[in-house]
Amino acid sequence: MPVNARAPHFVRSFERGLAVIRAFDAEHPARTLSEVARACDLTRAAARRLLLTLADLGYVHSDGRLFRLTPRVLELGYAYLSGLDLPRLAAPHLEQLTALVGESAALCVLDGDAAVCVAQVPARRVMAAAVAVGARHPARGTAVGRAMLACAPEAERAGPAGEYVLLDGDPEDGVTTLAAPVRDRSGRAVAGVSLAVHSGRTSAAAVRRDLLPRLRAAVAAIEADLRITDPAPGAPLDTATHR
Repeated sequence: MPVNARAPHFVRSFERGLAVIRAFDAEHPARTLSEVARACDLTRAAARRLLLTLADLGYVHSDGRLFRLTPRVLELGYAYLSGLDLPRLAAPHLEQLTALVGESAALCVLDGDAAVCVAQVPARRVMAAAVAVGARHPARGTAVGRAMLACAPEAERAGPAGEYVLLDGDPEDGVTTLAAPVRDRSGRAVAGVSLAVHSGRTSAAAVRRDLLPRLRAAVAAIEADLRITDPAPGAPLDTATHR
């Protein structure tokens, strides 16, 4: 958010603290003070104060040179996930889908212009393709994001509306992804289910032929459970408060 667009209540130091936490990821599980400062566009002194504060709170550990996040940061995401009924409702259907097709399944929701994984069941095979819970990717660049956006109003759609989206394997990661939106009673996409398959194991045509019917069945089962648990027919499901 541009500085001149921030509201009077905006706490800049809090923003910086969150930026420091986000500076650590799968590619950068450990960083030096200088690396954190560069990644967050902070002075070394400011980065040091923030890192030491996070360490005092138990969210960061340091060996004297490198800083790492501790498992305590999981509390931040758990507060959100524990308030969602949708992942718990979808879990048995994701597990059954993975057991049937032998591929990793994930449930994602839209957060602004990003698709965020809120539940996943990895395939029990060597070199299984999987998406980590909490992972964020640009919605328009992912199969599951495009599947959800296909249910949006015409002006917001990523492309033509449809029941699923198939992305052929990327040369870099070699993964083919098949996805379908999960709709509430009003037809709004409240989530999306995806299957990730290593491209070298099968063709796009085989994915459509063999996996699409299973994916559709899993999505239909999740939607049926949503209709049973939704107390207000015709009203959009609020995944953050629904019980």
